Amino acid sequence: MSAPLRNVAIIAHVDHGKTTLVDQLFRQSGTFRDNQRIEERAMDSGDLEKERGITILAKCTSVEWNGTRINIVDTPGHADFGAEVERILSMVDGVILLVDSAEGAMPQTKFVTGKALSLGLRPIVVVNKIDRPDGRHSEVLDEVFDLFVSLDANDEQLDFPVLYASGRDGYASEDPDAREGNLEPLFQKIVDHVPEPGLDTSGKFTFLATLLDRDNFMGRILTGRVQSGSLKVNDQIHALDADGNVIETGRATKVLAFRGLERVPVDSAQAGDIIALAGLEKATVANTICDPSVREPIAAQPIDPPTLAMRFSVNDSPLAGREGDKVTSRMIRDRLMREAETNVAIRVTESEDKDSFEVAGRGELQLGVLIETMRREGFELGISRPRVIYREEDGQRLEPYETVVIDVDDEYSGTVVEKMQRRKADLQEMRPSGQGKTRITFSAPSRGLIGYHGEFLSDTRGTGIMNRLFEKYGPYKGRIEGRINGVLISMETGDAVAYALNALEERGELFIGSGTKLYEGMIIGENAKPDDLEVNPLKSKQLTNFRSSGKDDAIRLTPPRQMTLEQAIAYIDDDEMVEVTPQNIRLRKALLDPHERKKAKRRADAA
Repeated sequence: MSAPLRNVAIIAHVDHGKTTLVDQLFRQSGTFRDNQRIEERAMDSGDLEKERGITILAKCTSVEWNGTRINIVDTPGHADFGAEVERILSMVDGVILLVDSAEGAMPQTKFVTGKALSLGLRPIVVVNKIDRPDGRHSEVLDEVFDLFVSLDANDEQLDFPVLYASGRDGYASEDPDAREGNLEPLFQKIVDHVPEPGLDTSGKFTFLATLLDRDNFMGRILTGRVQSGSLKVNDQIHALDADGNVIETGRATKVLAFRGLERVPVDSAQAGDIIALAGLEKATVANTICDPSVREPIAAQPIDPPTLAMRFSVNDSPLAGREGDKVTSRMIRDRLMREAETNVAIRVTESEDKDSFEVAGRGELQLGVLIETMRREGFELGISRPRVIYREEDGQRLEPYETVVIDVDDEYSGTVVEKMQRRKADLQEMRPSGQGKTRITFSAPSRGLIGYHGEFLSDTRGTGIMNRLFEKYGPYKGRIEGRINGVLISMETGDAVAYALNALEERGELFIGSGTKLYEGMIIGENAKPDDLEVNPLKSKQLTNFRSSGKDDAIRLTPPRQMTLEQAIAYIDDDEMVEVTPQNIRLRKALLDPHERKKAKRRADAA
């Protein structure tokens, strides 16, 4: 007889401590040896996850505690990766809802909790970071209860157990004043509160593919939970789509179970087990993998639609092909189609000219992560300004709205409210949150938030925190003012000269330094005035036989403004692009020729 089993997911708002808590569960369950060296936040295995300190992909693991096998799924906290959360919740029988003792219930807390409650899951609430000096655990607990009520939780879900914990220091307790101990109370709560899978082990084998991965040796690997029956290696299986059509037939060449951070081959799996399965070439996320005699697919969770789109095009700048080795439209197409296959929140549409692709997703962060991943793989791309995806209903144009929760020092709250209202945001709530801070909640059209984050950080001297979450589709709000300043555009091709840049500094702020390779139509800075200005950054000093009356001063340039990929994408206007290569991020006009730009502007003004 197999060991008792519990399947649980850890859900929370971004940066509330999910991955750090999983690290401690590993250590205290004996998954790692005492002398074994492991990285901090071991579950964040991707390079971008380590660099940014965020979880991008949901990951499965398991620990054993007192003879019970506990499968744990660590989920992303950013709304942009919410599709991951939606899919994995169908694999588990309970959730641990982690809430920061100071920040409390945040927008993403509402999003993930709503998904869990709608599936009938009963959360265990863990108030994390209980040792924070600005902690307010009683108020936070009230916020969580109010949140559950607003999400139509049933009586059973409202009667949730509570633990107070410090994931970093590895202790949990029912006493909010505890400041030491271990995670045994949490292990015990999981065993006592989360039900066993209770699925039919004697029926026909069925399995819902929830995550898709690719391995160089095993090919496609589908991860999910066995919903009924059992499976042995080399058993005959087939894949069904949502309508019950057979996609392909094959054999289970590998069955893998999760043990700590490893995927370990096993001979068989039964209902309730979370496994990874290899052997099929076409089956994908949301398909049902089952015994060949089964014809009825398992119902999959509907996924919220994408709200933002960008155009990915072949890099056609004069510097194209010098830094990347993947520059053709075919290579870009194949890579984007592979991404859309494994990431159901992304939708790819090919243009008629076959040289560009519209990629729709959940938000700027999700698409920014995709672009950053591709540039590291050697791709060169031209990226357009993000645009929102509209809907038409009853002849009315609708656009996506987001709930925006801002925590800001009291002195900056007036500036933030003014800037948000300029972007057509409606103020919903404004209240003091302690420690000289104010929490402001807005309902804002997604359109108005594109490019605002950098300005927001400047306005709040880097101290403000902004959280966004898709809210609804609502009435179109009309024109929203974009960037106020124009840009400085290079009218020459060559290497930037310090003498010319020094003269241009009085025109505005520069994005480039001396010696930077430039081309006609490339954006080199921000104009201090609203209009675009074409300038010559290659102009050198005229040499004469006359000596100047005073000694020439050495040219000292102000350090240029360096933009990250996300900042560059947020900065550009509709007629501009970001050129992305493995080594550089450049801003440019979509039309490099100044005469073509003037014609396009005249056409736009006439329209």
